[in-house]
Amino acid sequence: MNEFLEPGNLVRHPLQPDWGLGQVQSKIGDRITVNFEHAGKVVIDGSRVELWPEFGSGDSH
Repeated sequence: MNEFLEPGNLVRHPLQPDWGLGQVQSKIGDRITVNFEHAGKVVIDGSRVELWPEFGSGDSH
């Protein structure tokens, strides 16, 4: 699913739920930079972690 991500998309990290909602800042190959609510800017290796896309406002979580 990471291949469909683009800047501006909202995502969650499946292994770090306490990081909260994140917004994709950039995606270059498998390197995905995400700005999370409670963890700040994190570079994710998309070949190792499948981020979960968040649809809607995120109010349901």
